[in-house]
Amino acid sequence: MSVSTERAPTGAPTKRGPIAVTTVRTRTERRENRLPRWLFKLISPIGLVLLWQLLSSTGLLSDDTLASPATVAGTAVDLWSEGRLQEAIAASIQRVGAGLAIGVVAATVLATLSGLFRRGEDIIDAPMQMLRTVPVIGLIPLLIIWFGIGEQPKIVLIALAVTFPLYMNIYGGIRNVDAGLVEAAKTLGLGWFAQVRHIILPAAMPNALVGLRYSLGSAWLALVFGETINATAGIGYEMNTAREFFQTDVIVVCLVLYAVLGLIADFIVRLLERTVLAWRPAFSGA
Repeated sequence: MSVSTERAPTGAPTKRGPIAVTTVRTRTERRENRLPRWLFKLISPIGLVLLWQLLSSTGLLSDDTLASPATVAGTAVDLWSEGRLQEAIAASIQRVGAGLAIGVVAATVLATLSGLFRRGEDIIDAPMQMLRTVPVIGLIPLLIIWFGIGEQPKIVLIALAVTFPLYMNIYGGIRNVDAGLVEAAKTLGLGWFAQVRHIILPAAMPNALVGLRYSLGSAWLALVFGETINATAGIGYEMNTAREFFQTDVIVVCLVLYAVLGLIADFIVRLLERTVLAWRPAFSGA
């Protein structure tokens, strides 16, 4: 009895089971299933307001010390219906706008001259480094003597608060440009103006925008002190008037206005960063 075995030809295909397919989800798809970031950002402020209201409702925080959020909201509605908030906001924005414009122009011109030219650095940088160490608020008595008690000292105070941080960032941005890029531009035959336009200024722009954000914060801080100089309108005027009558609800409304206006200004600069620096990919966090 003989047993014969048959073997499959060498090139014959063999049957296999189905291949497992793994679906890879991209980072964007994973984010779509999560809560949006703006919702996470609201958790801590809402929690603080709820805690504040709880302490006020239980009596642990008296209205004489700090008005409750419900009282502050009602006061804000009353002030808005009376037109006082609109007038105060308009006056304060006008002062910040004028001081910011003067400070930005002065800082840009001085930092550009000091950053691009060694002779400009010798003439400009040393006085700027000395003056920036002087507290701007300490100049209020001199500003009153020089400009009186009108709008001029307030605007000059804001302009000074804007100038120094913006100057430092623009100057640092220009001087931190990669020297290899400048040498490469020279090798390619770019002239001096072309180097400044296509190499130096774009490379210094991130620092300049960071300085602008910092300067906006300094501008609102200077406005708080500036509006104590015989102001007849503005957020600071309303806050000083409320202080005399121990109206903590009005004071909190004014503080919230300062914070909201500062956040709006910072948001505008962030949008400007996304537009101007669209060519520059940056790390946005894990």
